[in-house]
Amino acid sequence: MKLLIADDHTLFRDALVQYIERAEPEAAITLAKDFYEVVELMKKNPVQDLVLLDLRMPGMNGMEGFKLMRAEYPKVPVALMSGVAETKDVNDAMDLGAVGYFPKTLSGKALLKAIQLVLTGERFVPIDHETNAIMPSYYNGQGKGGAVSASAAEAKSAKPGETVLHLTPRETEVLSYLASGASNKEIARELSLQVVTVKLHVRGICRKLDAKNRTQAALRARELGIVSEAKSASI
Repeated sequence: MKLLIADDHTLFRDALVQYIERAEPEAAITLAKDFYEVVELMKKNPVQDLVLLDLRMPGMNGMEGFKLMRAEYPKVPVALMSGVAETKDVNDAMDLGAVGYFPKTLSGKALLKAIQLVLTGERFVPIDHETNAIMPSYYNGQGKGGAVSASAAEAKSAKPGETVLHLTPRETEVLSYLASGASNKEIARELSLQVVTVKLHVRGICRKLDAKNRTQAALRARELGIVSEAKSASI
């Protein structure tokens, strides 16, 4: 496991590294204190299993640093961390292709599980159990609720077009239900997910298929052979 962790808070960064190394002794971790250092490190070693970027660290300039990473290294999974994360930040990050959004209010154990999840090809977003919505985080202790993954599915064999489009196994599964005309609520029930999680997957699918809506996504999926015309989900 090769990770690049960038955060200007030394104590948080060092604590996270120690926690990862205890759980994954063979992990190869590279550290950066700001986005400028990330740029230099990626030039020297662009092969990373996951890059974790602190949204508020020097050089990020909001989402601009993340956009640059996606443009320069489109095949490298990138996740964002933040001590102050509003719903818009999370939505923007996921729309731009982030594999995860990790609030610093997560426990070390939960954060490690989230990292392990995205390394399997899934996506992670924090969900507030009280509101069933994306959970904003506040590093000063004001945060509430628990965090769950955007997907807890086991990795499955790739389907036609999945690798080219970089669809995750869960996105491909959700797409098959979209093609059958299932609603978000029905998909959530069938896959044991929360509706807000399904919505995030649908948005990701539309972005990757360059579709304006779920109907276009389903049609394009059939054209590409990702799902069969006769595919029908059991609702």
